Amino acid sequence: MVKKIVTPLTKEMVEDLHAGDLVEISGVIYGARDAAHKRMQALMDAGQALPFEIAASIIYYVGPCPARPGELIGSAGPTTSGRMDSYTPRLLQLGLAGTIGKGKRSPTVIAAMRQYRAVYFGAIGGAGALLASCVRSEKIIAFADLGPEAIRELVVENFPVIVVIDAQGNNLYESEVKKYRQE
Repeated sequence: MVKKIVTPLTKEMVEDLHAGDLVEISGVIYGARDAAHKRMQALMDAGQALPFEIAASIIYYVGPCPARPGELIGSAGPTTSGRMDSYTPRLLQLGLAGTIGKGKRSPTVIAAMRQYRAVYFGAIGGAGALLASCVRSEKIIAFADLGPEAIRELVVENFPVIVVIDAQGNNLYESEVKKYRQE
């Protein structure tokens, strides 16, 4: 069964998500990659506001390709999440409720997810065209000079993801490997 959620991602919604759940997200998510995270870190260090309300938000680690004529957005597949790991605990502390990407997360990020009650969703790498088809609107809201790495507000509909790590720290990258080795 697919769980359908609409952002913002409340704490109650986070608690109802478990590793392995298939989810379709609708509503606003924010696209940001390495360079944007570095700039957000600088804003936080300077005591300045972030470009969007971080509490109950979801950040998608994406840098979309340029859109073809007549398209809203180009291919929008996930990037490797580990590149954002040094920035993530602080954002989780500020209320970030979820992240979307691909690949493993560090023990520090997983501990912060448990402490601040957040979830990590996996999106399918190589399926950027499919994921882009779920985007209903897209606008750059900060750091336009970064091009594909600018922060984008994305309105999505039925955006397909899987809960990889839940707020309890259950982790598909660990549990499923153990199951495979036992077979």
